Amino acid sequence: MGRGQGRPRFLIAVGAVACAAAAAADFPVRDARWLQTPDLAADLTRQPPECLSLPDDPAQRRSAEIGRIAFRDPLLLGGQAARAGLSCSTCHKNGRSNAHFHFPGLSGEPGTADVTNSLMSSHRGDGIFNPKPIPDLAGDPARLKVSRDPRTKGLATFIHGLITQEFDGAEPPPIVLEGLAVYVRSLSPTACHAQSEEPIRLHAMLEDVNTAVRLAQQSYDTGDTDTARFLIGAARSTLGKIDERFELPGDEGSRAVLRDAAADLKVIELADVMSTDAFRDWRRLWPARVQKLRADEGKSLFSEAVVRRTLGN
Repeated sequence: MGRGQGRPRFLIAVGAVACAAAAAADFPVRDARWLQTPDLAADLTRQPPECLSLPDDPAQRRSAEIGRIAFRDPLLLGGQAARAGLSCSTCHKNGRSNAHFHFPGLSGEPGTADVTNSLMSSHRGDGIFNPKPIPDLAGDPARLKVSRDPRTKGLATFIHGLITQEFDGAEPPPIVLEGLAVYVRSLSPTACHAQSEEPIRLHAMLEDVNTAVRLAQQSYDTGDTDTARFLIGAARSTLGKIDERFELPGDEGSRAVLRDAAADLKVIELADVMSTDAFRDWRRLWPARVQKLRADEGKSLFSEAVVRRTLGN
């Protein structure tokens, strides 16, 4: 390449990122605000494969499923992160890394974060701006700084410190904390396939809601109401993330369905005593709600074409 070609291409790239940042400011999907990318539409509609291999043991499998739900819930981290809509999966997209993550005051280059920044933590802020690359949790285990050996509590202890110290989150239920450790241990390069990315689909997020409610009812049935309430809260958070993608003219019917589903879950979550009948009623209504939402997916912000058109406008 000739010397004269480099600067114009650089300026084009910088201009594309600046335009994407300006478009993100008013875009309904909050994740758009924490991306510095030349192709915002692609980042909002595609993700790396999860590289997840769930344990064969039923109890460990259920634990990993609980951890997977918690990993995607901003309420887990609490504080400023929850208010901004940040979850573990915001930085570790689908359990991986996020090369275009950029949070003002927290990131240096895209794909970095300063985990000892007082912006997110009143405990570990060190007054030094030292953002580090976000690791791929399905990468080479030898390159990760925390041992995943299940015979030790090192990983659970690290995650506990991340939640309660790095992000000022509330103490998570013990079952949730253990589930997070099992989920992270279940991410592995051996579970990856050749596909470099996959679409972000409504169906997968609806399945997350369904799984969270199922696990919540199981927890309630065993007397673990703390975990049950956490999981119902996580299901409501996921409904909120889905709602963002239907925040377009003409999608009012889908948003009403989502509001009704979230309101029914709120009744279950806040009840003095959770009711098996309430869970049953919610499940009775859920299939029709799913059908309505999936019928409208093509005109929502799950569609890359709709995202590009909306950003262009």
